[in-house]
Amino acid sequence: MRIAIVDGYTDEPAGLGVPPYLGIYPRYAYGAIKKANKSAEVFYLTIDDLRATFEGENGIATRNKTPNFPETKKILETADVIVYIGGLHTPGKYLSAVPSQVDEVAKFLKPFKGVKILGGPAFMGSAHAGGTKVTSRELLLAQTVFDHIVYGDLEAFLFDYLQDPKDADPFRFRDYAELRDYAIIGAEVVRQFPDFPDFVIVEIETQRGCPKAMGIGGCSFCTEPVRYRTVEDRPVEDVVAEVKALYDLGVRHFRVGRQSCIFSYMARPNGRVPVPNPEAIEKLFAGIRSVAPHVKTLHVDNANPAVIANYPEESIRIAKALIKYGTPGNVVAFGLESADPKVAKLNNLNATAEETYEAVKILNEVGGRRGYNGMPWLLPGINIVFGLPGETKKSYELTFQFLKRLLDEGLMVRRINIRQVVVFPGTPLWHLRGKVKTEKHKRLIQHYKYKIRHEIDLPMLKRVVPVGTILRDVRAEVFDNGLTYGRQIGSYPLIVGMPKKMPLNRFYNVMIVDHGYRSITGIPVPVNVNTESPKVLQYLPGIGKKTAVKILSKRPFRSREEFFETIGNEKREILEEAITL
Repeated sequence: MRIAIVDGYTDEPAGLGVPPYLGIYPRYAYGAIKKANKSAEVFYLTIDDLRATFEGENGIATRNKTPNFPETKKILETADVIVYIGGLHTPGKYLSAVPSQVDEVAKFLKPFKGVKILGGPAFMGSAHAGGTKVTSRELLLAQTVFDHIVYGDLEAFLFDYLQDPKDADPFRFRDYAELRDYAIIGAEVVRQFPDFPDFVIVEIETQRGCPKAMGIGGCSFCTEPVRYRTVEDRPVEDVVAEVKALYDLGVRHFRVGRQSCIFSYMARPNGRVPVPNPEAIEKLFAGIRSVAPHVKTLHVDNANPAVIANYPEESIRIAKALIKYGTPGNVVAFGLESADPKVAKLNNLNATAEETYEAVKILNEVGGRRGYNGMPWLLPGINIVFGLPGETKKSYELTFQFLKRLLDEGLMVRRINIRQVVVFPGTPLWHLRGKVKTEKHKRLIQHYKYKIRHEIDLPMLKRVVPVGTILRDVRAEVFDNGLTYGRQIGSYPLIVGMPKKMPLNRFYNVMIVDHGYRSITGIPVPVNVNTESPKVLQYLPGIGKKTAVKILSKRPFRSREEFFETIGNEKREILEEAITL
């Protein structure tokens, strides 16, 4: 049997599967197939393989102009089963990979004869952008192309289908006991991932469902409680076993990101705010480190700031464990959404503005120290959602003033994610969709987004990574319009624009020389001052055009002393590590 898995990339509230992240769905699907039928040939393809094969240079922007498999078309023509995985619930901006949607993949797959199965969060639809209402159009299209649409767990359906198609239930969910083998066996698919081995970061699941939602219901817009109506914590030993399998294959970058709140792992239910369990989290990350001793990235994702604010002692222990066993540049995303208490109450949001402030303060105290890769060890991120029911002009101003308070008090936030709400069927917001403000408040939203970017983001970024900071191991990913764009591998890495053409898919140490609103400019160091172009030389801190001309007139320099005498010894401290001859 020949089976093709087509990864359309997924982005949802508690999970990311957009390259360089390899999400859970392709791995679990591969593991279920192999457990059901050891002899099955399983081919992993990405939507970019299909784009490059069927649309080539004129197609939708692709991250790989060369398909993962030169025989992509032949694989699909001979496949007995074609599994498509997709679903975009929290749309964002992506550097080198663009998630697919059903209407795009349908035109690629329609001509092929194999049994077609759709899985992942796509059954609820995909959001083209913030501020939209997801309709049934995508699902209706899917029903005309796919033989089976899986509403439960794709891996459970695939295992049953390969045993006996008549017994396969598209609504069946599995538990973690069943998942264990799928996850370990499925690790093998990472070998077929285009970014393997050096650049892939694997998303690891620890929990499904939302602990807060089990107590008082979920946030009005969130799809996570709709899909998973109970909370289940994955056993520590199962997580560790999966990490070991991946590590033994050569994976060195991990994000324990597939949960709604890492501070609530194994927590005790307690209404709105569960009681955290530091011992369980310490055991989890110590276990991961024991089987992955030379891991290069170990990060997390979401956290509920109400948990940290209400249980500071336990949360400080957890934060210290994340630092002890993790790697610097780690970010926990806080779902504030709105600082307006009326909006928070109407939409049943996670935390108050005051709770979020206290949580930001705690993480700054514990994790604000700069680590060996140039980034602070552990910082918060803030998620803002505009367009929620109940919003007024005052709501936007309250949110802005909250962010300004963080800035004015010298606190650090790694990033502020602003998006417009997306309305999905089945969420509480669906019943309030007539009160969504994205169209009515379009100008207000644009105004406050601009205001936050210019008055908060820019000075905040200068605080997090001041000029002269050296970020280590920045992967060059894309060259466009005279700039090479790169990122460190991790959770919410900063995008660095380098003003020269650099060989891609290599790691560089980069000195920060300027700041944008959400990205930064950096130059690879050390810079050879005898051979580097004047364009790059003038970016060096304290140099500029006039001094760059002076350098050109004096080179070649025979010693570092001669160079610093030319430009001024007062610049030596910041440039000592940045130059070479």
